[in-house]
Amino acid sequence: QVQVVESGGGWVQPGGSLRLSCTVSGSIFRVYAVGWYRQAPGNERELVAVIMSSGSTNYKPSVKGRFTISRDVDKKTVWLQMNSLKPEDTAVYYCKAAVTPTEDYWGQGTQVTVSS
Repeated sequence: QVQVVESGGGWVQPGGSLRLSCTVSGSIFRVYAVGWYRQAPGNERELVAVIMSSGSTNYKPSVKGRFTISRDVDKKTVWLQMNSLKPEDTAVYYCKAAVTPTEDYWGQGTQVTVSS
């Protein structure tokens, strides 16, 4: 069984920073890719950032230069460092771990609120 657990959400003022963590545990040999997604009320869930097993990364254009995805392979942990946060970044952030190209697991989500 694979578990994906996020942490690190909260409230921050515009311009502030938060760091989200995603830890994958269970009977897996490796993680193929880990992506951070977000969903704001009334909106569809969207991909924010992804890191592949090769270490390559990709970002949603609106967060490029402000967000950084990184990982610790041995700890099976991925972080999303979010800087210069804006009110439009407010959403529930979800972590998805793909253990194969066709098998993935979602975390429960963590709320990020950016407001003054």
